[in-house]
Amino acid sequence: MYAYLEGMIREMLDLIMPRECLVCGRQLGAAENHICIWCAEDLPLTYFWEQPHNPMADQFNALLERYRPLGEKMDYAYATALLYYHHGNPYKKIPQALKYNHNIRAGRYFSARLGQLMARYPYYASVDLVVPVPLHWRRRWQRGYNQAEVIAAELARALDARLRTDVLARQRRTRTQTRLDAEARIKNVQGVFVVRKRLETNHILLVDDTFTTGATLATCYWAVRKAFGPEVRISLATLAFVNS
Repeated sequence: MYAYLEGMIREMLDLIMPRECLVCGRQLGAAENHICIWCAEDLPLTYFWEQPHNPMADQFNALLERYRPLGEKMDYAYATALLYYHHGNPYKKIPQALKYNHNIRAGRYFSARLGQLMARYPYYASVDLVVPVPLHWRRRWQRGYNQAEVIAAELARALDARLRTDVLARQRRTRTQTRLDAEARIKNVQGVFVVRKRLETNHILLVDDTFTTGATLATCYWAVRKAFGPEVRISLATLAFVNS
C-alpha cells in the first residue's frame, strides 16, 4: 500500500515538476531514478569492485611506488569506482551533478549503488573506517557541502563501517587541479592534508568524487599511513574514474 501511494505521489509531482534524465535530458517516468532506462542500460560501469588488480588500482599503486620511502614495504592498495568518466561522454554529468549542480540526491543514489556492489566482494569486507577527502573550509562554505562526504556516507552505510569526517583535515586551500598534469597535481597538494584524529582501525577506505591522476588521494594516503602505521590497510573509492 505504501509503495502504491508513493508511486502515485511521484506521478503527480512529475506532472507538476517533470524530472529529467541526468544524461540525455529525457523526461523520467515514475519508476525511473535520476537516469532513464535507456541510459541506465548503457551505464559505463567499471566493474573494478570485482578485481583486486584493475586499471585504477594499478595506476594508483604505481603512483605510490614513485614516492615510496626507500626500503619501506607497502600492501597493494585496493581501488574502485562506479563509472568511467570520459570528457566527451554525457555520463560525466552524473558526478558533475553532485559536485557542481548541488544534486545531492543523485549523488546518494549512485554512491549507494557503488556501496552495494563493493559489499559483495571480500576485498572491502574488512573496511571499518570510511574517511572522505576534506575540502578547505572556504570551498565547503561556498558549495554548502563536501561531495566526498556525500559519497562516503553511503559507502559507510553499505559496508557497515564508521564514517569519520574528523580524521583528515586540509591545512590550506589549493588552486584547482583541473588543468594540471600529474606532476603538477602532486606538487599542488603536497603537505596539504594532515591527520587530526587517530582511531583504532584495521582497514581505512579513503573516498573522493573522481579519480583523475590519483594525486590528491595519494597525498591523503601518505598522511594516513604516517599516522596510522603500515599495519593498517588503506583502500580507496570514487564515484568516477577518468579513463584517459
